[in-house]
Amino acid sequence: MAIALKLKERRMVAEGTMAFHFEKPPGFAYVAGQAGDWILQHPAKTDKEGNKRSFTLASAPYEEDLFFATRVRETAFKEDLQSTDLGSQVDFDGPWGELTLHDDPAVPAVFLTGGIGVTPFRSIVLQWAHDQLEHSLFLFYSNRRPEDAAFVDELQAVAKQRAKFTFLPTMTEMEKSKMPWSGAQGYIDQAMLRRSLTDLNRPIYYLSGPPKMVESMQKLLTDSGVKQERVRTESFDGY
Repeated sequence: MAIALKLKERRMVAEGTMAFHFEKPPGFAYVAGQAGDWILQHPAKTDKEGNKRSFTLASAPYEEDLFFATRVRETAFKEDLQSTDLGSQVDFDGPWGELTLHDDPAVPAVFLTGGIGVTPFRSIVLQWAHDQLEHSLFLFYSNRRPEDAAFVDELQAVAKQRAKFTFLPTMTEMEKSKMPWSGAQGYIDQAMLRRSLTDLNRPIYYLSGPPKMVESMQKLLTDSGVKQERVRTESFDGY
């Protein structure tokens, strides 16, 4: 059953990427990494894609607000959401989804993602740090340019605070960037994984992002000998 959420704030979290914050209702509970359906109540206009979209909760459960982040595209849904007054209500149907951190802290978690696919992993990593859990976490995060990469500062801050979190952002098109970058460059590949992981078959892998990237990461893991039962995926169209 959908509940009404009040739009509280809009903010840019990367070039072309906006976060939408909502007031969290009393007693609302979810698990880091879960998603939901967001439904506009009274859209000013609509298109063939309708007035409903699925987005991951980028917020961690301990945080005050609920929020998701998405690429800003010219669709009726996103244009309505960008122009609607703060304080307006949007229906939320959820939470749902099983892209959540496994229970056994002895088994490492490896997150493979790109672009706005990072949202469930922001939620998981921040909640993991807040709860002082003991899993070893590795987040490989691919973007074309630093301008396109959301939440990098927050994730780097967690990596500095917690030795068990390894954050590995990489850029694939630095020639198009106007920002400095001293980190890794190139696509996520087997060599990049092996530099950080001593045994590729020990972790549980989590993949999130556009379908083509999820498929590419699936193939990378299969070609690296990782068993399918150690891979969890979630892909979304229409970021």
